Amino acid sequence: MASVVLRVRLMNGDHLDVTYEDPAAVDDDDVIEHAVAALTDDAGVLRCRHGNRLLVLYARGVAAVEIAPRGAVL
Repeated sequence: MASVVLRVRLMNGDHLDVTYEDPAAVDDDDVIEHAVAALTDDAGVLRCRHGNRLLVLYARGVAAVEIAPRGAVL
């Protein structure tokens, strides 16, 4: 299972760092492609983690996604 940390900027200007995991992915590039593909559709959703909490991220509320090589700080 591969995972990445995404810094998500919301439509209201706030941002949060979430961890997205994909059990079917082989490497981080596959996870990134799946996350970006899900967020390009208005009806797209991602199940992520923010700390110990499960978070459902809806694409229509996302303004931008930032992915750093070392990941964001949680």
